[in-house]
Amino acid sequence: MNAKSAISKEIFAPHDERMLGAVQVKRRTKKKIPFLATGGQGEYLTYICLSVTNKKPAQASITKVKQFEGSTSFVRRTQWMLEQLRQVNGIDPNRDSPEFDLLFENAFDQWVASTASEKCTFFQILHHTCQRYLTDKKPEFINCQSKIMGGNSILHSAADSVTSAVQKASQALNERGERLGRAEEKTEELKNSAQQFAETAHKHRA
Repeated sequence: MNAKSAISKEIFAPHDERMLGAVQVKRRTKKKIPFLATGGQGEYLTYICLSVTNKKPAQASITKVKQFEGSTSFVRRTQWMLEQLRQVNGIDPNRDSPEFDLLFENAFDQWVASTASEKCTFFQILHHTCQRYLTDKKPEFINCQSKIMGGNSILHSAADSVTSAVQKASQALNERGERLGRAEEKTEELKNSAQQFAETAHKHRA
């Protein structure tokens, strides 16, 4: 079982939550954390996780999860409701980069993801989740590549889905129109043929 599956099972499933995505991160700017604040456990891995409750109305949240060196279990640390997220900064809109910032009502963190593609996937899921679960006070996405905002997203936003559905419907109507047009042409040809046949038959009888 990989780390993300284990986090989903250990941290979120017991609370009747479903993990939507996670990204392994390190701080870009080191915070001086007292040794005692980590419980004396030293080095650790950090994951930023996005989850949603199974109960209706569904509530989405962002949780910081840690795994301390030498331990196979995960520890839930800070958690924010998605409504508290104010800004998502992708740092560079022109290239794949692992750096990003998250600004909450009461916190600001600067992160580096383990890979640029992992950050991109997490941003796509985060953007989609914000569109789906937040009706107002949606966070601002700045300095993000277009593919993160739905250009080539693995998850389409509601708007993309509607646009896609409309395009498919239009295409279907156009194809149906072409088929109808061809059928009408065929009908016209058959009618003309029948008329010619009738006229020819009439002449022969005459």
